Amino acid sequence: MSGLTSNLAPARAPAVLLIMAVAFVLLALSGVAFGSTWIPIDQVTRVIMGAGEKTQNLIVLQLRLPRVVIAALAGGGMAAAGFLLQKITRNSLASPGVLGVIDGAALGVVIFLALLSDESNSLVTSIAYQPVAATLGALAAISLVFILSGRQSSSAIRLLLFGIAIAAVAKAITIVMMLIGPIYRTSQAARWIAGAVNEINWSEIQVTALAMLPLLLLSLLAARKLPPADLDEVSARGVGLDLPVFRILIFALAAALTAVSVAFVGGVGFIGLMAPHLARLLVGRNVYAGLAGSFLLGAIMLVSADLIVRVVFAPIEVPAGTVTAVIGAPYFLFLLMGRQRHDG
Repeated sequence: MSGLTSNLAPARAPAVLLIMAVAFVLLALSGVAFGSTWIPIDQVTRVIMGAGEKTQNLIVLQLRLPRVVIAALAGGGMAAAGFLLQKITRNSLASPGVLGVIDGAALGVVIFLALLSDESNSLVTSIAYQPVAATLGALAAISLVFILSGRQSSSAIRLLLFGIAIAAVAKAITIVMMLIGPIYRTSQAARWIAGAVNEINWSEIQVTALAMLPLLLLSLLAARKLPPADLDEVSARGVGLDLPVFRILIFALAAALTAVSVAFVGGVGFIGLMAPHLARLLVGRNVYAGLAGSFLLGAIMLVSADLIVRVVFAPIEVPAGTVTAVIGAPYFLFLLMGRQRHDG
């Protein structure tokens, strides 16, 4: 029966991806429609098409649509990064959060805010450089994980242990900088730790989208070599793939994707862990379908999390990262216990 299911999965993948896309569009429209004042979805559509009233244009285009768009980009980017990490490590527990990438990116942003803030707590440079700082922090974190893992970097348990350790150190330094820093840095760091999609503007979305697009294209190009990367090093070399070099490239790509995704949103956790798992269950092992499905599911998850906190905690702005953490932490423990039973 399992073999029949796996054979059917590739055939149903296009239909499943179409359903995901439709579900995302409906959810995104609902996210824009809901707020302190309800705007019917048909009117939301009119506003997006440029035919809305002045007040509705302000609410939809300046307040609600930006947070939905950034949630979709950030959630999708983190999920795509998680897909790459799980494929290249052959480790179902690998994710940007578990391997310290998110906390490394957070530390990079906090250092950026610390070094480039003046006496009035204002940035002395463009906020567009914030994703660069996040990328450098993410790359530094994942490089440390690999260096510390040494020759056994393919070991799931070593990657997890060193990733968790690096994440803890990065988070501790971030907290120290919050305590000693001025109010501007403290507020920005607090948003980072919690993970929130509010207070986003279109310029930040533009920076995120422009940085993410080439990374997603590179991910698609790299995806065609991911199935051989599932092999061991000797077998991969037999089909013309230098696995150690390719693994480093994929890790760097995943780190950059994560950093760009969370540069303005913050450390939203566990999406990179959950979305690739669900994508494999729904679309099978095809790498292109898996990557697309992961991105769509990640976008759905973070848009849903933001909608949930707005419904449950209104009018208080609660970070969307709290929802992903509440759901994702038990899911991670479930996967970890399942691996322990499998390993005996």
